[in-house]
Amino acid sequence: MAALISFITWLYLIFCRGYYWVSGPWLEKVKGEDAQLKLKKLPKVSIIIPARNEESSIEACLNSLLNQDYKGFYNIILVDDESEDATSAIAKVVPDPQKRLTIIKGAKRPDGWSGKLWAVYQGQKKAFEIIENEDFVFLTDADIVHAPDHISSLVTKAEKNHLDLVSEMVMLNCTAFWEKLLVPAFVYFFALLYPFRKIADQQSSIAGAAGGTVLLRCEKLKAIGGIESLRQALIDDCTLGAYVKKAGGRLYLGMSRQAWSVREYNKLGDIWHMIARNAYVQLQFSPLRLLLAILGMSLIWIVPLMCFFFGKKKTRWVGGTVYAISCASFIPTIRWFNLSIWRVLPLPFVASFYMLATLGSAMQHYRGSGVTWRGRSYERKNNG
Repeated sequence: MAALISFITWLYLIFCRGYYWVSGPWLEKVKGEDAQLKLKKLPKVSIIIPARNEESSIEACLNSLLNQDYKGFYNIILVDDESEDATSAIAKVVPDPQKRLTIIKGAKRPDGWSGKLWAVYQGQKKAFEIIENEDFVFLTDADIVHAPDHISSLVTKAEKNHLDLVSEMVMLNCTAFWEKLLVPAFVYFFALLYPFRKIADQQSSIAGAAGGTVLLRCEKLKAIGGIESLRQALIDDCTLGAYVKKAGGRLYLGMSRQAWSVREYNKLGDIWHMIARNAYVQLQFSPLRLLLAILGMSLIWIVPLMCFFFGKKKTRWVGGTVYAISCASFIPTIRWFNLSIWRVLPLPFVASFYMLATLGSAMQHYRGSGVTWRGRSYERKNNG
């Protein structure tokens, strides 16, 4: 019976929820061939980078953004979010012949704000002095490097398809042992929670974004009340996507090979923390949602394998079929990371790791430590 329920669940995921690997837009790359739109006036782009203790990556990030091929006006606003390292010092000596870069020393974070959003808000105030409604704000992180045509291709995507928010999941580091085993599943589970086609569908309530690459129309940012409207959000990118969609905005979320993270997750604990810091927030701090998530993950990925190995006759066949379907669903992700196909086989064990990290996230919350990131701890907030 459990194997049959798992099979029915997978049919629902594929045909009803619009699961990415059959319904797209998965692996759709924003093309750069015609990136320089033939418009009377190219929109301005203000790039906002919140940075806290990013001395190891800030130089590469800024160099990549200062050397974009975008023919319109663009500027970069780096907000140093109370860094305790040499982030600002390194940024000040990065070559900037066209004087595009402005460095803001972030003010002390007030109560009621998450750290990153407070930094973005300070950058937003500066951006609003420069850009107008028809222009764009581009939000990115200080550990991401961009191809020279990234900004121009994103603007092209937004203008040609009349989009208000264009977001991409950047390439994550996937070279060390634990990264190869566990990091692809991070993208896989995200796409399961936020099917890309559903995000683009105006009739669907599902909304989302990926914080490493968010191009947002200034007019729509003002329409939702600015960054201050989501000041307490701990999952800021998906909250932003939800607010924009509720305001009638059109969204796109896809994958990118034009931007990649240089942050490394060499240790098992690094990946555990990446998952655990937001997992229980995603479940809205609900014990019931936690229980349903654990039961659901067990039913979808673990029960079929157990039925295959320990079941009899029809149970074994159904369990094996469901396990095969789950492995097949993981193939696009593995291919995206240029890894060997055999890496789909340990998916149930990878899912178990994510389940344990989710439980760890809940335990961390109930122990009172809340969400911790970059030396800061946040108490329970309303996530919008």
